[in-house]
Amino acid sequence: MTLSLLTNNKSILLIFMALFNSLFSKGQDSTTLNIGDKVPSFELVDDKDQLFSINDQTGVKNMVIYFYPKDDTPGCTKEACGFRDEIEIFNELDALIIGISSDSPESHRDFKKKYDLPFTLLSDPENIARNLFGVKGDLFGMIPGRVTFIIDKNGIVLYIYNSQSNATKHVEESLRILKELK
Repeated sequence: MTLSLLTNNKSILLIFMALFNSLFSKGQDSTTLNIGDKVPSFELVDDKDQLFSINDQTGVKNMVIYFYPKDDTPGCTKEACGFRDEIEIFNELDALIIGISSDSPESHRDFKKKYDLPFTLLSDPENIARNLFGVKGDLFGMIPGRVTFIIDKNGIVLYIYNSQSNATKHVEESLRILKELK
């Protein structure tokens, strides 16, 4: 009985330590992308069921790569429609908009059609790009993070904006940084 009690207490302690670490840890893991880093290489399937390679875009245009939780949810719809509504300005600033979530290409097609979104959405069901960029989830990892990366034509990260709750600010911050770049 004493051994069983000790084992249960160790389990409870390990669970408590993991919970505490996830709530209060400020450390970065080695996959966290920072300002000045080169954009990591990745390939994902886009909303047209085509393989999209980030390497094909580097050197062509500035990029706004935004990670969002889920298609057709209130915050994500506001964010996507904000990018859509400012697409002409993004075009003038020579910037390509790329949205990434774990949703399927079919879900992305429906989302794009419903809101007339004129930019690429990439499907990342295995969190390949999300992990390469170091985009963490919120609420114990239950909600995928909402983070935007501004990348110049050379593939260098210029700016990172991270806010789960202020979805439309991602558009404002992207425009501000790209205008400063011009």
